[in-house]
Amino acid sequence: MTLRSRVIAMREIEAGASVGYGGRWKASKRARIAVVAGGYGDGYDRHAVNGTPVLIQGKRAPVIGRVSMDMITVDISHLDDVYIGSEAVLWGMASCGAYLSVDEVARYCNTISYTLLTGVMPRGSPENTYHQNLRYHVLFVQLFL
Repeated sequence: MTLRSRVIAMREIEAGASVGYGGRWKASKRARIAVVAGGYGDGYDRHAVNGTPVLIQGKRAPVIGRVSMDMITVDISHLDDVYIGSEAVLWGMASCGAYLSVDEVARYCNTISYTLLTGVMPRGSPENTYHQNLRYHVLFVQLFL
């Protein structure tokens, strides 16, 4: 099973800037972040810690900040080929063939893979590659990021 989405926003942030509710992650240096459409409302575990891997364009990137209901933030400072609409695989197989095990993601969330797999909600079904309400996400990001 693959849970995939897309990058819906990108920002450069300065050292010391916080990301996520409660400022859970703080940039130690200038960083480039991506916002991925999808969150605990779609079945992605809200307990994912900083560093939980995501595949962006088939390359590993760490989740930063708290997982929100509709969005996940990812540090893409080390990646050059990311753009709005880039593929984001939360677990499973990327279109380029790269793979991220749901078991690995579950370990970062201090749970088991079955909890993640059975938690996927209808709006984030395994076949869904984009959020139905993408306009809401883009508007939210523009207003609050």
